Amino acid sequence: MTEQRWRQAILAADSIIEQVIHNLDRVAIKIVLVVNERGELEGTISDGDVRRGLLKGLSLASPITTIIHRNPLVVPPELGREMVMRLMVANKILQIPIVDERHHIVGLHLWDEITTPIERPNLMVIMAGGMGTRLRPHTENCPKPLLPVAGKPMLEHIIERAKLEGFKHFVLAVHYLGHMIEDHFGNGERLGVRIDYLREQTPLGTAGALSLLSPAPQTPFVVTNGDVLTDIHYGELLDFHVRHNAAATMAIRVHEWQHPYGVVQTQGVNIVGFEEKPIARSHINAGVYALAPTALSVLNTAEHCDMPSVFARLQEKSERTVAYPMHEPWLDVGRPADLLSANGQMAEKTSPEQKQ
Repeated sequence: MTEQRWRQAILAADSIIEQVIHNLDRVAIKIVLVVNERGELEGTISDGDVRRGLLKGLSLASPITTIIHRNPLVVPPELGREMVMRLMVANKILQIPIVDERHHIVGLHLWDEITTPIERPNLMVIMAGGMGTRLRPHTENCPKPLLPVAGKPMLEHIIERAKLEGFKHFVLAVHYLGHMIEDHFGNGERLGVRIDYLREQTPLGTAGALSLLSPAPQTPFVVTNGDVLTDIHYGELLDFHVRHNAAATMAIRVHEWQHPYGVVQTQGVNIVGFEEKPIARSHINAGVYALAPTALSVLNTAEHCDMPSVFARLQEKSERTVAYPMHEPWLDVGRPADLLSANGQMAEKTSPEQKQ
């Protein structure tokens, strides 16, 4: 919500009930945030709390100390939108204060606002120029991002999901059979968005096409590979990136791999340990990023560059690069088996049983 509104809802702990009623009527968000002399959140008061106090015999001049709902549910600034919504549903509440490590109020989540996607002016760039060689023969006459998944191109799934997150301006980097992508999507009007194109004369990798952006973005933007189908919240990734004041943010996920054999640990000829088919865990690049405009400074115009190189160059310049751990479903559609899996997963999401 706008900062001005939640700040208007703050009252001092020594206020009286009449001031609470006036605040509830004036600010109209159905909650008052009570702070103590140290600026810490003391509690909240709703119109229901006021009514119950008056029924118990309190007057408009009574102090609010007896009607404060102390120790209310609060969340830290970094908690994502989806988790906040789950907390609201589970606790049957419509407002949750946001507090920092000092328990000072820094914001307020309102159900009506958090369930309405924020309209984001930020750009979203989708890398859609790859040859798709591992997916042949499917890609012999069709660019990989146009391959159908549950009845529509992969690229369309990505755009529609980002649109639900409030993104309206997309740039597609195209090369292999790029004219087919342009013919299908046009200027984006059919999908209710704006689509522009970066046309690679030669393959520029997973980041090189960003050097062709003109004009260059003035605000942080999201970049995703055109063959990554995921339920990641692009908006939360962007918010995380901004909150950590990073030059570049990489979405990562945990990858587990089980060794097919028992592993023997030795010192010289002595066996000192044995582990039966251990599971190795590592973080992998999920192919989704958020970048600050300044990150483009490490690119050379129309020169091949992959995204890990961008991060390495930024680190060499002592710029901050951070990881965004994601847990949402994710699939890199790089092989025929992945395409089959993607079709199955998407079909299941839109099955009649789920729609009921």
